[in-house]
Amino acid sequence: MFVQLLTVGKQKEPHLISAQEVYTKRLTPFCKFQFTQLPAVKLPDKPSEKEIQKALAQEADFIQKSSKGILIALCIEGKQFSSDNFAKFFTQDLPMRSSAVTFVIGSSFGLHDTIKKLAFQKLSMSSMTFPHALASVMLMEQIYRAYQIANHTGYHK
Repeated sequence: MFVQLLTVGKQKEPHLISAQEVYTKRLTPFCKFQFTQLPAVKLPDKPSEKEIQKALAQEADFIQKSSKGILIALCIEGKQFSSDNFAKFFTQDLPMRSSAVTFVIGSSFGLHDTIKKLAFQKLSMSSMTFPHALASVMLMEQIYRAYQIANHTGYHK
């Protein structure tokens, strides 16, 4: 299966970049994993709602051009899964629909409504807010955990 994690905005924190690299290596035996960073549209310090929506629309175009297969949008209003339920969804349900999936994490202003509407599933990591770089590491860990659960290893306890 081809699994892409697509984020909007540059990762800056070295410790999170290092964690992303660790999980990329861990995922390699299970899938063709690709971590893709798209540029965020530059906005002024205090953007208007119109400026934000215009930037999100531009980012949505970048996302649509870069995504492959089924689209899963990470957003606060998305569905929350337990690790076991996510593993079933990810390793059993998704492969029956497509051989490719793209998880997308938007910029600091989120995702444009067109991406949310195009998404096969909206997913929420929590009702709490996390930095996007940390959310990407958390998602990569859950994808890795899903493979471990599906393979009945001792990783998931």
